[in-house]
Amino acid sequence: MKNVLLLVHDDVGQEARLQCALDLTRAVQGHLTCVDVEIMPRCMDDYVSSGGLGVLLAEDEVRQVRNCERLEQRLEHEDVPWNWADASGSLEHRVRLASRLSDIIVVNARLDQFPHYEMKHLAGELIVKSGRPLLAVPQKTTQFRVAGHALVAWDGSPAAEAALQAAVPLLALAKDVTLVEVDDGSLDLPVELAAEYLSRHGITPIVDREKAMTDIASTVLLAQCDILRADWLVMGGFGHHRLIEASFGGVTRRMFHDAKIPLFLAH
Repeated sequence: MKNVLLLVHDDVGQEARLQCALDLTRAVQGHLTCVDVEIMPRCMDDYVSSGGLGVLLAEDEVRQVRNCERLEQRLEHEDVPWNWADASGSLEHRVRLASRLSDIIVVNARLDQFPHYEMKHLAGELIVKSGRPLLAVPQKTTQFRVAGHALVAWDGSPAAEAALQAAVPLLALAKDVTLVEVDDGSLDLPVELAAEYLSRHGITPIVDREKAMTDIASTVLLAQCDILRADWLVMGGFGHHRLIEASFGGVTRRMFHDAKIPLFLAH
C-alpha cells in the first residue's frame, strides 16, 4: 500500500482529510496524489439564468485556485512525495477514475456542510464502485494514528473479509490489534479464522466477542471503540444490499455519522 489518493476541495472537511492522508502516506512511506475536482452542476434549472450560473462557476474556480495555491505551499514543506491532478465533471466519477492506480482513497465519512450535493454520498458511492479501500475520516479529526490501537469489526461477511485483507499492510504497523466479533446470530465464519489469517501475516490480535442480539451492530462497535480507546477501525462497507441499508439504516451509514475515529472500509 504505497499510493494514496486524496480528494482536495475547499470545504470544512479538507483539513481532516489532509492531515490523515499525510499521516497515512508517511506511515507506509508512500506517495500522495491530490485530485482536485471542479464539480459541474448537474442541472441548469437550479439557477435563475445562465448568467447566474456563470458567476457561480467563476467564484468557485477562484476559490479552488486559491485553495490549490495554499495547499501546494504547505505540501512543499511536508516530508512526503506528492503530485497534483486536476479534473472536472461528476465528483464520484472523476475520483473513481483517478483511483485506478491508487491503493487507497481518503475522503470524509460525513460533512456537516456540503458545498455540493455530490459530496454527501461520496464515501458510500466510492466504497461500492471504486474497488479500492477507503479511509473515511470524521470532519474534526486531527490525525490518523496508524501505529496506535486498531479495531477490526468482524461479522463473518464477505465485506468484513475484504476489509480485513485490504488492511493487512496497515494492521502490521499497529501497536495493538483487536478483532471485535459482533454476533447477531448470523455469523457463519468464526473470528478464530480471521485471527489465524492475521497471525500468518505476523499480526497477533486480541479477540473480543460481543453479542448484538438486542443492540444493533453499530451500537456495539461504537461502544467498543470508546471502551477500548481505539485509534481507527477496520470494517466492511455496505455488507448488505444498498437498498436494505438505506431503508433500515445500515451499520455503515451509522458509523459514517457517529464514529469519532478514522474508518478503513472495503466492500
